[in-house]
Parts: sequence; C-alpha cells; structure tokens
Amino acid sequence: MNSLFYPKLALTNIRKNARMYLPYLFTCIFTVAMYYIMKSLSLNTGLNEMVGADVLITILELGCHVIEIFSFIFLFYTNSFLMKNRKKEFGLFNILGMEKKHLAKVIGFESLYVAVISLAGGFGAGMLLDKLMYLAVSRLIKQDIALGFYISGEAIKSTSILFSILFLLIFLNALRMISLTKPIELLKGGSLGEKEPKAKWLIALLGAGCLGTGYYLALTVENPIMALTLFFVAVILVIIGTYLLFTSGSIAFLKILKHNTRYYYQTNHFISVSGMMYRMKQNAVGLANICILSTMVLVMVSTTGSLIIGIEDVLNQHYPYQMEFNAYDIDKMTFQEIVDLVNDWAEKEDVTITESEKYSSIQFSGVYDGNDLFEVSADNDLSRIDDVCNLNFISLEDYEENTGKEFTLAENEVLLFCYGRDYNPDLDYFTLFDKQYKIVDVIDDYMTGNLMTPELCPTYGCVVNNTEIMQELKEKQQAIYGKNSSNMVSYYMVNIDGDAETQFQFYAKVWENLRPYCAEREIASHGECREQSREGIYELYGGLFFLGIFLGLLFTMATVLIIYYKQISEGLDDKNRFAIMQKVGMTEQEVKGSIRSQVLTVFFLPLIVAGIHTAIAFPIIKKIMAMLYLTNTKLFILCTAGSFLIFGVIYILIYTMTARVYYKIIKK
Repeated sequence: MNSLFYPKLALTNIRKNARMYLPYLFTCIFTVAMYYIMKSLSLNTGLNEMVGADVLITILELGCHVIEIFSFIFLFYTNSFLMKNRKKEFGLFNILGMEKKHLAKVIGFESLYVAVISLAGGFGAGMLLDKLMYLAVSRLIKQDIALGFYISGEAIKSTSILFSILFLLIFLNALRMISLTKPIELLKGGSLGEKEPKAKWLIALLGAGCLGTGYYLALTVENPIMALTLFFVAVILVIIGTYLLFTSGSIAFLKILKHNTRYYYQTNHFISVSGMMYRMKQNAVGLANICILSTMVLVMVSTTGSLIIGIEDVLNQHYPYQMEFNAYDIDKMTFQEIVDLVNDWAEKEDVTITESEKYSSIQFSGVYDGNDLFEVSADNDLSRIDDVCNLNFISLEDYEENTGKEFTLAENEVLLFCYGRDYNPDLDYFTLFDKQYKIVDVIDDYMTGNLMTPELCPTYGCVVNNTEIMQELKEKQQAIYGKNSSNMVSYYMVNIDGDAETQFQFYAKVWENLRPYCAEREIASHGECREQSREGIYELYGGLFFLGIFLGLLFTMATVLIIYYKQISEGLDDKNRFAIMQKVGMTEQEVKGSIRSQVLTVFFLPLIVAGIHTAIAFPIIKKIMAMLYLTNTKLFILCTAGSFLIFGVIYILIYTMTARVYYKIIKK
C-alpha cells in the first residue's frame, strides 16, 4: 500500500468533515494562543519595571494554571463530539476491509495535522496579539512601557510541551474508543440513541441537597474571612448539584411535560419532547456544561468589571485622606512636634492644608457576645468568627478637638460609636477586662480614618476620659495577645489644595524630613499617600480585570462551541426521524415548529439557571469583594445585571445561528 495513503486519507477526512473540524481547529488554535499569551506576559521582563510587578505576575501565572486545566477538560470534551459523529465513517472503513490498526494510523495522522495546525496557528496568533495584550495590561494599570516586539522562548517551550501531551492523550483516548467498539456499533454509532431514561429520584435528591447546601453557604455566611474559605466549597457543591439535577431533573421535567396531555399531544411538542427524552443523558450533560461555563463568565466579568470601574471608590474608601503620617507609642508632646513639622513644611512649600485629623488611638480585636460583654482572649476559635469585632479607643480631648463637641466623662464612662453593627439597645453599659463602662451617649461621628471597613469587621469606637485609660487598656490586651498585641498609634491625616503631582511631591518631601527625625529618636513611624498607592491599586485591579476578561472570552468561546456541537450532534441524530415524519405527511412548517419547540424547551434553561446561580452567589461574592475594599453594592449590582444582559444577547445570537445550522442538517 502506498506510504502516503494514510496521510492523504486523513487529510481528505478533515476536509470532508470541515463542518465539524473547522470549529474544533479554531478552538485549538484559540486555546493555544490564549495560553501562549498568558505565559508570555507572565515572563515578559518589561513587567519587572512596573510598580508591584510581583502581584501582576502572580495573577498571570494563576491564569496560566486555569487555562491548563481548562484546556485538558474542554478539548477532550469537544473531541468526543467529533468521535461520536464519525463512528459511522470509521465503521464503513472497517466493513470495507480496514482493520482497527489501519484506523489507528488514520486517526494518528489526523491528530498530527490538528496538533501541527493548532500549534502553528496558535503561536502565530499569539505572537501577533502578545504585544497588544501587553499594551492592554499596561494601559489598564496606567504604567508607561517600552515599545518592542517580544518573543518568549520559554513560553513557546511550555506551550509546545503542554499541548503536545494534550493532543497525544486525545489521540490515545480516540484509540481506546475505537478499540472497544464493535464494527457494527461503529457503523451505527452516529445514530445509536439511548433508551428512555427513568427518573432517578435518589440522584435528584442528592443533587438538590448539594445545590441547597451550596446556596445556604452563599446566603448565610457573614464573615468575609469565612466567605473566602467557604466560597470554593460552595462552588464545588453547586457544580455537583447542577450536573446531578440537570441529569435527573431534566428527565423529570420532560416526563411532567409528557404527562401533560394538553401540551404533549401537539405535533411540535410531541416530537420535541420525545426526541429530547430519547437521548437525555447526553443532552443533560451538555446543558450542565453550558450552565457552569455561563456562570463562570458572569461571575468573572461582573466582579472584575466592578473592581476596575469602582477603583476610585476603592481608593477613597481605603484612603479617606490624601496622606497620613503615623507614629507608634509616643507621648503627646512628641506627636505635636511631628504635626508641627508637617505644618511647617506645608508653609515652606506654599501648600494649603484644607482638612486634617489629629488623634491617638489604641485598637484591638475582641468578641462581642450580643449582650454586655466584650471578651478579649487568645483562645477563641473559628466557631466565634462571626462575633469578632474591633475595639477602638480615643481620648475625649482628641474627640472634642476634631468634632468641636463638648462632653463630660467620668473614669468609667464612655461615648460609644457603632460602625457596622449595633450595640444592644437595651443596655447602657458594657464589660471589658472585668471592668464595667457606662455608655453616656451613642454618637454618630467618630475618627474613622484608621478603622477597618465595616463589611470586613464591625468596630465599636469608644471615647474615654483620658489617655491614661487608653494606656491601661493597651497593657491589658498586651498581656493577653503578647507579640500579636496592638500599639498606641498617633495619626495625622491631611488633605491639601493641589493636583495629584503636587500631593505626591509634598508627601515625598515631608516624609524625606520626617524619616530621619523619627529614626534619630527611635520612633517607629509610617506614612501613606493616596497618589503613591494609586499605581499599586491600578496594577492589582487592572491585572484582575484583564484576567477576568481573558478567561471570560475563553469560557464564552467554550460555551459557543459546546452549543454548536450539541446542535450538530442532535441534528444528525434527528435527521432520519424528521425525514420519516415528512414522508408520512409532516409539513416543512411543522418541522420548523417542532425544531423551535425542541430548542426553546431546554436551550435557555442553562442561562436561566446561571442567572440564579449568580444571584444566589451575590452575597458571598460581595463579602469577598469587601476584602478588596469594594463596598459599592449599587455598582456591583449594576455590573452584574449588565454582564447578564450582554451575555444574554450573545446567548440569543448563538441560539439564532445554531438553530439555523440544526435546521439545515434536518432539511438535507
């Protein structure tokens, strides 16, 4: 036999099956390009010149690992569609005299062609887009970059190894499927259906249990730290529940339709319901995959979009003043010297301080029992994490100086400020370190510049009579927390009249003089400037947004391809059935109506369920977003709703195109 017979036959097979192979090839090329771009970006030496490069590189490396896992799962899944719909072709070759070892050679050359085309096309597209993506990342984080074309040899090597292994495994899996199938089964493989499945109530109950547990965790978690831990548990439970419920629940749903005689015994509905029931196992898995991928797209795009749009809110939340200068465990006179130094430098630079806050505070964590006790203990465990709070104390003198209000307090009296959670309204006292403090008044203004956002942890601010009481509280919490205890911190926070550049320069000059002053006196000090931190925040959130959009596109492509192959596969399965129905009198209009009924019955179910998943996940994701200082709930809601609407439009377009493909297959 001619040595070129198998290579030529493999090439002919790909060309004749272009309708199925071209989308698969496009997917492979797109996935290779995506991985190469992500890997190349993470290795781009230009990133090292940016502020906070470590954060962005870590995000990009995480993206590489996600694409690695996704590539293995998704390309295996899409290849299974190809093999299923080509079984009849392989069966015919087998009947005509080709042994399975010959089929293995044909499949081997086909796999080789796919691998070569995918890698070549992926590297070509990746190299062309790599610089564009690098520019996009740099633009997102507002960093200047050096132009130049960068090709990463390490990225090429990693991509080649990964996808060579992947295509080899896909080839071996195809051989396994062929070797375990009888020739007559191969010949009928494309048209073999499944028996009408039974409703498996145990699986349905297990799926409902997993989904309900995942939903319960998402809706009831209060503490953001626990939200971050439980989020992944909830995700796994929801994914398992989705697959089980789509597999068993969809069957139950169709059986309900079947028992509804008014609905079922109509031409369109009778054919569509019976057709879907016939192969519901495969149909349900495909729908579950679409639902999970759609949910991933919605969550990633809405969260990262919220972060990048609300980045100014994040900066203002985290940095209520343009700059602050802090010192630890100093007396009042030394603190005033630091304040005077900042003010003198402002006068020297002709800078006007428009707003300021100056005070000292001691802050440490405790557990509020909901009644009158604030417990401070080193033995608390995670079971009480929802009751953890911050206790913050300032002196009456500092409070009056900053607010202009006047109060009179005794040694055991306080003014209480509740930030994020109310105190028991029936009580006018609380107990701390075995001492009872009387609440003279619940105030609505406090020095909140150094307080943790209430979405992360509630804070109870207490105005006490003098700094001696604060010193006593500091020593008591140090005795309990030891090396993890808090220090007394003095804050001087200011806003000045000037643009971003003026703010940055003023801060740099003040800090340049303040640092040696503190070092000479062995004072631990710290300074922050909103404009100086802006670069790091933009880098972190810009990187997350880039990764979200990047993976969102990847998962959207996967969704489109799964729907496309699902429609082709079902079209080929239904072709003969509709041909028979037309021969016995079914009109072309009735065929179209039946197709429309069949597609619409379950096609939009994944989108609806994905919307429900996203809505249920909203509370737990909102808690996690608070850890990134995004507390603008309205913005998050709008971004989530906008993402759903945009994805819904894309989904409808997919439906329109794939329904047309399905009808063309039936019509032939």
